[in-house]
Amino acid sequence: MSNNKRSAGILLPITALPSQYGIGDFGPEAVKFAKFLHMSGQSMWQVLPLTTIDPGCGNSPYSPTSAFAGNYLLVSPDLLVEQNLITREKLHKLAAKYDFTKTPEHVDYEQAREFKIEVLNAAYSEYVKGNTSEFENFRQKTDWLEGFALFSVIKSANNGLAWYEWPEDLRHKDSNTLKKFKSEHENEIILQEFYQFIFFEQAKNLRKTLNDLKIELIGDIPLYVTRDCADVWLYPEYFNLDEDLNPVTVAGVPPDYFSETGQLWGNPTYKWDSLERHNFDWWVRRLKNLFEIFDRIRIDHFRGLAAYWSVPYGEATAKNGQWVDVPYKKFFAVLKNNFPEMPFWAENLGIITPDVEELRRDLNLPGMLVLHFAFGNPSDNPYAPHNHTRMNVVYTGTHDNNTSRGWFENDATENEIKNFSSYIGRDVLDGYIFTSEVTRIALSSVADIAIIPMQDYLRLGAEARINVPSTPSGNWAWRMLKDAIPDGLADRIRAACILYGRA
Repeated sequence: MSNNKRSAGILLPITALPSQYGIGDFGPEAVKFAKFLHMSGQSMWQVLPLTTIDPGCGNSPYSPTSAFAGNYLLVSPDLLVEQNLITREKLHKLAAKYDFTKTPEHVDYEQAREFKIEVLNAAYSEYVKGNTSEFENFRQKTDWLEGFALFSVIKSANNGLAWYEWPEDLRHKDSNTLKKFKSEHENEIILQEFYQFIFFEQAKNLRKTLNDLKIELIGDIPLYVTRDCADVWLYPEYFNLDEDLNPVTVAGVPPDYFSETGQLWGNPTYKWDSLERHNFDWWVRRLKNLFEIFDRIRIDHFRGLAAYWSVPYGEATAKNGQWVDVPYKKFFAVLKNNFPEMPFWAENLGIITPDVEELRRDLNLPGMLVLHFAFGNPSDNPYAPHNHTRMNVVYTGTHDNNTSRGWFENDATENEIKNFSSYIGRDVLDGYIFTSEVTRIALSSVADIAIIPMQDYLRLGAEARINVPSTPSGNWAWRMLKDAIPDGLADRIRAACILYGRA
């Protein structure tokens, strides 16, 4: 990667796009943003995971209910109108039942979910009147589809209960019970498959639009899935479960400087010996599915692919865990064989041991450098600009950080502000100046890629933060207002990227 041309991109979740339907989607505003990226001299658009989400997990895209299925809330009703799958009049009639004007700066997950289901159901009724060969082809070639759709419908039929709370015959996938259920719910299962067909069709079209503008779409893969995930039910042999399908161990991170008890995430851990016996087929299929819609993928919690913190199920904290090695040499050899260009980058933030960094470098994967972490003690800090190296992606902050202005106004210590001021050679007195300067520093870094959150280009404060880690609710909801991008911003960004060799 370090032979590549210097480049720049913007981080903005699809959900955060403006929309009149309560949530950002793949429609006209996404195309408009793609054109803004092009005018700004950007060559990448980084988004968060586009997997299915669960209100019970705070709608976090990092707690997917499927490792394969897409989030149908991102489907654009306007594109369905263009396909003649719903009339504009019918769409307006359905939308009139909802009030999406209350909070244009926030995602309205509850209303958006109800509305999108109505729209997609109406689109399906229209779609089946015509040629359904593309849908049938999608159903035939998509090996995970039937299992996920079945899982979704069973869950719905059981009032949304987690699969491990279903009746025993469903929990253990009794073949006769499943056969009977399928025959009784065939239409509902096909409808779930249709949602996925439309999702992937629209996502692929957005990627093509971006690629035509010479922009890559950068995706994100959560390392773990939730316990109440279709894949844990469908493939229990790949997860560390007992005979009753309860977790034996769960994931987290050990105690460190920031937390005396560590972090207990609660996701079931993988049974890596079983994955290895099947030549890591589940992981390969998962990644191939993502590369249908993404050009490159950021691997979240990369260190968990070298060794992971394993905590006995039922523990109150992550204290009593232990490190367990992953057969990473064999795993990455399989990935290299299937994805020769290895179009990944590694989330290597936090306390990362030398062996994990050695693995990343051996694989030639770029890591991440976050400038918000750089100025507590810059001299030997790897995030400080003078210590940057080329094979990296530099950020001002990520989706887990405050915005740069919000960080300066709410989170930065006096020492960090003082060090930053010394670093640039002048006093920094407010969050606007800090945001401008830290963005400039990111673009001037020797790192091959610079990614700036859109909120920083708009100089927004803490109200535009996307996620506060370890808080269960109130996240993943910020949205950019329709006319938020000021005239001339694209030209200013392009000029800065040209100055620093990134456009």
